[in-house]
Amino acid sequence: MKEIKAIIRPSKLPTLREKLRSLPGFPGMTVSKAEGCSAPSLHTPNNLKEELTDYTPKVRIEIVSPDELCDSIVDLIVHTAQIGQIGDGLVWVTDITRAVFLYKSVAGPIDRS
Repeated sequence: MKEIKAIIRPSKLPTLREKLRSLPGFPGMTVSKAEGCSAPSLHTPNNLKEELTDYTPKVRIEIVSPDELCDSIVDLIVHTAQIGQIGDGLVWVTDITRAVFLYKSVAGPIDRS
């Protein structure tokens, strides 16, 4: 299993959600609000006020996915959320060694039965 995390522009969430939900076997996702700023070398604030308020609203998406769906989900996120500008966001993937679904108290792969 893999955990896919992405930080994207809030305006891209509705389209991304629609595309992900149409993907066969999509396991669902968690969405939360986030704020972020560019790397220091990419943007230099002009004054202290700008430096302290240099955060842009973002959306953080977290998906626990079977290994076989991971690349499809990442590709879909990248192609849907990317507009080719600084601040588009970031997608990363980590391995999950164990996951337990609380409603069934069973560890293992995603099983909707």
